[in-house]
Amino acid sequence: MFSLFKRNPKKKLRKEYDALLEKAMFAQRNGDIRTYSMLTAEAQSLWAKIEKLPD
Repeated sequence: MFSLFKRNPKKKLRKEYDALLEKAMFAQRNGDIRTYSMLTAEAQSLWAKIEKLPD
């Protein structure tokens, strides 16, 4: 019953992942490829953390 009120850590990480990808997209559009690649790498490492979490 009380598990209904627990926060989902996957949901929070997914929101951070989406925000990183959006920042990377805008960096790429502005021609800042170095920032784009750094943000994309950070997003990939965050995605690996998300995949390791249990459902």
